[in-house]
This record gives sequence, C-alpha cells and structure tokens, in this order.
Amino acid sequence: MEGGNAVCFQPPRKVERTWRLILLGPPGVGKGTQADLLGNALGACPLSTGDVFRAARSHPAPAGSAMARAQAAMERGALVSDDTVIALVRERSRCLHCSGGFMLDGFPRTTRQARAIDDLLAAEGLRLDAVISYELPTEEIIGRISGRRVCPQCKSTFHVASRPPKTEGVCDKCGGRLEQRADDRPEAVRVRLEAYNADTIPLIEHYRALKLLVPIQAVGRPEDIFARTLDALAALVLPS
Repeated sequence: MEGGNAVCFQPPRKVERTWRLILLGPPGVGKGTQADLLGNALGACPLSTGDVFRAARSHPAPAGSAMARAQAAMERGALVSDDTVIALVRERSRCLHCSGGFMLDGFPRTTRQARAIDDLLAAEGLRLDAVISYELPTEEIIGRISGRRVCPQCKSTFHVASRPPKTEGVCDKCGGRLEQRADDRPEAVRVRLEAYNADTIPLIEHYRALKLLVPIQAVGRPEDIFARTLDALAALVLPS
C-alpha cells in the first residue's frame, strides 16, 4: 500500500491458503515484526496505514484525493480523521484482491472504522478470516518501550536490557550519546496505552462478537510469537 499508486509487494507464496487478516496490538508489542514475518510466510499483501502516512509526507497527491486530505491534516499537525483514513483504504481497494490475501495493519483503530471495513469488504465480495490481537501486560510494554535508547546522529536504536550498547550511553556505530525519546518515558507510554485501550477495547469486542478474534500472547522471542500465531491460524482451518 504505497503512496498514491497502490503498489502491492507480494513475497513468494509459502502456504496453500489465502488469508485476509487484521492485526491489532498496542505500541511496543512487536506487531510490526510479526507483520513482516507473516507477510513472508503467508504471501499476504501488507496494507499499512502507517506506511501510507509516511509516504504522504514525501509524495505529491492528486488534488481532492484522500491522500491530499491526509497530507493537509499532517501539515497542520492535526490527526487524520476517520473519514479520511477510511477513504484512503477505499482508494486502495484493489489491494484487497491481491492473490495472496492481505493484512491490514494500523486500520481499523475504532469501531466506526471497523464497520466501514466490514461494509467495504462486503461490497468487494470479500470476508475477513481472522483478527489477530497481540496481547502483553502493561508493565512489560512499558519496560520494552522505556528501555529504548536512540542515537540522534545515526538513528541506531538500542535497549538497556535486551540490546545494550558496548559502552553504556554510547552508540556502537558512531560514538554518539544515546538518548531516551520523550515519548518513550514511562509516563508518556502510559498515556499512549490508555489512549490505545480506550479505542481498542470496543474494537476487540466488535470482532469477538463476530467470532473473528484470535488473541496471541506476545511474550517471548519474536520467532516464538510467530510460531504461536501460525499455530492459531492453522487451528482455524483444521476439520472440526
């Protein structure tokens, strides 16, 4: 899901199954890593609103398009509205028909967006297979995020516990002084998690009611979480 051209990259298929998925998970849960692993394993087209917003900062958009409205909102420092986010996905609806399926990451974020994607998929003659919800205790998420240290010079990232630099506080690559970003401080992380939960708890209940929710414990190494995810998906297609 790239800029205004809706270019879909599909890795080689590795399973004889088409999956149409939504990925949910709070900041710091490792959802981006799992999206990469799943995309490679399943051959599904990744549809990330985060990628679209990043592309919007550097690619000119046609006048009147949802991308142009998103660019204007970001230039004002405003949040991109539900209506604009929904329109962005609608403009890229052909990505929903990728032969390997798709993974929506970063959308929906609210029940209003969820109902909009329900309607869009119905109009396209498609249906979701599962909504994967990565879950992790709040204190562990805070530990993951607040332990990050970033080099302002070369942008390398470290972690005080899981990936410490060779010399405390010093970047291994360029020797710059490592910093903790303001939004990685524990108090800021708590605020972000509270905002996420306020939007996401109703969203989770929406998909639970539709019997699409697949909770995954995001504890352990990325490869263990990935294996857990594949096992859960395999269980959905086992004969009853």
